[in-house]
Amino acid sequence: MLILLNKPYGVVCQFSGDGSSRLTLAAFVDVPGVYPAGRLDHDSEGLVLLTDDGRLQQRLSDPRFGKEKVYLAEVERLPDAAALRTLARGVTLPDGPTRPAGVRLLDAPPELWPREPPVRFRKNVPTAWLELTLREGRNRQVRRMTAAVGHPTLRLVRTRVADYGLGDLAPGQWRRA
Repeated sequence: MLILLNKPYGVVCQFSGDGSSRLTLAAFVDVPGVYPAGRLDHDSEGLVLLTDDGRLQQRLSDPRFGKEKVYLAEVERLPDAAALRTLARGVTLPDGPTRPAGVRLLDAPPELWPREPPVRFRKNVPTAWLELTLREGRNRQVRRMTAAVGHPTLRLVRTRVADYGLGDLAPGQWRRA
């Protein structure tokens, strides 16, 4: 079984509580025996795949299999060509260099649901949207990569994992694949 969930902002990507009052996946999915194939940080949004198939979970989340993960990232300031090239070649992080990534600067903000709470607006600091395609999934990787090139991520939404896309799922909604 495979379930596609649009994880809302502020939700912990696990079914059991973490000792805080934050919501978990259990608040949205009541299907027993499924587990996340990969994770999203509590402050990231978008597609999370849930499965009861351990082999499928490994194929989707283990970097050895090179499954693409596509993200939309709202970043501070407009990245120049050099920053985009650095992201595309791979960024050296404290835990080592990242693999090359697909990077595209979007001409306009994507059509997304409003985030609650909204991203803090700063009149004197413009933002830009990037589409990034990764073939690995380190802890907070997109956020660390964009920060390393001088453009911290303000909002992060995963839209695709391998052949599975978010589609029109609203935050908190799920469907079987």
